[in-house]
Amino acid sequence: MDLYFAPLACSMATRISLYEAGGDANFIQVDGKAKRAADGTDFYLINPLGQVPVLRTDEGDLLTENPAILLYVGDRYPESGLAPTGQARYWLQQWLNFVATEMHKVIFAPLLDKSSPDGAKAYAQEKAGRRLTLLDEHLVEREFLLDGFTIADAYLFTTLNWARLTGVLDLTRWPHIEAYVYRLLERPSIDRALDEEMALFQAERARAA
Repeated sequence: MDLYFAPLACSMATRISLYEAGGDANFIQVDGKAKRAADGTDFYLINPLGQVPVLRTDEGDLLTENPAILLYVGDRYPESGLAPTGQARYWLQQWLNFVATEMHKVIFAPLLDKSSPDGAKAYAQEKAGRRLTLLDEHLVEREFLLDGFTIADAYLFTTLNWARLTGVLDLTRWPHIEAYVYRLLERPSIDRALDEEMALFQAERARAA
């Protein structure tokens, strides 16, 4: 498998999931501004939207959209429990959709996009309260989103990690979310992925400067 990624972007959820499952992939870094992969490929030829992640399967197929890629990885390593089946599959889909739409797109995309107008940022901040409160209440007596760590947790951690980059979202307002983040930071898969991608992110910033 080839995973096209950008440091600390939502693609980090797939890296976390692979490490959690004991799997691996060929990680190909994408320059988000130049839209060029590290191997020199015009990234628009890989994904016309220019967005990571993209997964090239061993069969050569290209898969886009984070929830779909995460499900593919989870199903490839069923013994990991990352993508449960049966009734739990519906709750997994529920949380994947919540993270993708209510967290990633509604809250963080406007707050992190430098080109977002002030109105879009204000709208995102207004919407953040109810969504984060709902999540906080769900985590009152839960260690994870479901009964065990899943791909939904990998995606949620990845988005919550952006809170400090927004400059306006203080997770201490939601103590159960804050405790959840600290718990997940202790998982070897997350610790490894975050260390690797933070180093790449800082190197990318240094080059840009």
